[in-house]
Amino acid sequence: MRHQLFIDGEFTDALSGETLPTLNPHDNSVIANVALAAQADVDRAVAAAQRAFPAWSRMPAAERGRILLKLADLIEANTDDLARLESMDTGHPLRDSRMLDVPRTAACFRYFGGMADKFQGETIPVEAGFLNYTLREPVGVVGQVVPWNFPLMFTSWKMAPALAAGNCIVLKPAEITPLTSLKIGELMAQAGLPNGVVNILPGLGNVAGQYIAEHVGIAKIAFTGSTATGRRIVQASAGNLKKVQLELGGKGPNIVFEDANLVAAVNGSAWAIFHNQGQACIAGSRLLLHEKIADAFLEKFVPLARSIRLGNPLDEATEMGPLTSSQHQQRVLSYVDVAREEGGEVLAGGRTPDVADLSRGCYVEPTIVRAASWRDRVAQEEVFGPFVTVLTFKDDAQALEIANGTQYGLGSGLWTSNLQRAHRFARDLHAGMVWINSYKRVNPGSPFGGVGQSGYGREMGFDAMREYTQVKSVWVNVDAQIPPHYRR
Repeated sequence: MRHQLFIDGEFTDALSGETLPTLNPHDNSVIANVALAAQADVDRAVAAAQRAFPAWSRMPAAERGRILLKLADLIEANTDDLARLESMDTGHPLRDSRMLDVPRTAACFRYFGGMADKFQGETIPVEAGFLNYTLREPVGVVGQVVPWNFPLMFTSWKMAPALAAGNCIVLKPAEITPLTSLKIGELMAQAGLPNGVVNILPGLGNVAGQYIAEHVGIAKIAFTGSTATGRRIVQASAGNLKKVQLELGGKGPNIVFEDANLVAAVNGSAWAIFHNQGQACIAGSRLLLHEKIADAFLEKFVPLARSIRLGNPLDEATEMGPLTSSQHQQRVLSYVDVAREEGGEVLAGGRTPDVADLSRGCYVEPTIVRAASWRDRVAQEEVFGPFVTVLTFKDDAQALEIANGTQYGLGSGLWTSNLQRAHRFARDLHAGMVWINSYKRVNPGSPFGGVGQSGYGREMGFDAMREYTQVKSVWVNVDAQIPPHYRR
């Protein structure tokens, strides 16, 4: 387990010598003291990436792809180490890290490794005598900021398309969960990635992250995190008008209609909000129930939430681990007070578990709150925890009004057996993603991103390759006879 910065193909201390402890949220014990990057370290990393860019961008795309494919194989070969490290650092239950986080990470690098030599320009029909074609070129050195909720997976979502397109990278993992991103750097070196192509800098957001967003040597910034921080990223990027890609907050509506398969909807809705302790921007955190089936749904949903096993994330029997930090734990719990102040009813949870073995950790019980109004803070603000707000509606029009009644537009879901309704809502929901009779499905080939205050740009698929390239139009005069414009 490496604790240093990864710059120019080597692990190295921060120039200041400063470190920051990364904690195990199960008991708040120190896992490691990790080097803390500052502005001078960002300068070193950008310089290394700039040196590496000409050769990397001109490397045959198939060769770049082969390196990413080898990295995917190495990730799979190190599944147990990566899964354990991710669970220790984030609180993800080990079964989720092993069966979801690591496989998704490998799949992403493998997908874009295969795409590297298949992303192409176009030939444009223009006037006679001319050939016009486009080239898709890498933007250059890109800055990437990875959040703390899925650090391993998001590292691949950010890096894989950027590398496949021929860019070089300066990546900052979240300061509280840097360990698996650093492990990926170690595996990249083993896969044969040239020095300087990827640089990984754990550091504070308001220091290293801010400077990455400002840096004139960086051509693009890709950020996943809160909407408030996203706004600051945009402001910081203005100096050199760098390209910006933002995947921000969400307040996902999860709508259950009266004709839904109730068992599937209950199980799917629990997954939508309680997976990863609700720490997901796409979480189905607003549960919209048709008034005819609301009571029957809650009769099944509330006991299911109460049955979820909280515990040490390294225990194979654990179904829900701790939140990733004590600061965030207190923030989530504060919304229980907000709900009560607004006249809401706490149907389950709303507290830390009364279990001695978990008392030192960042645990919050699965929490269900019935809100008094869909305009209440608990139905408008992103809680980002195992906290779901229950709302009811009487008809399709009201369901759509409530669903679209926030500033966010990231993930959304609906449960119905009515095909016309399903497609109509998919069209009318103000969201970048819609799941029908399911929730939180992701795939490297499917675009991921939001609208409104949930950001702009897309991760994954061909859309991600477009985000990491720029178009060059080339005109060739084949046999056009161009008369002189000016006559003597």
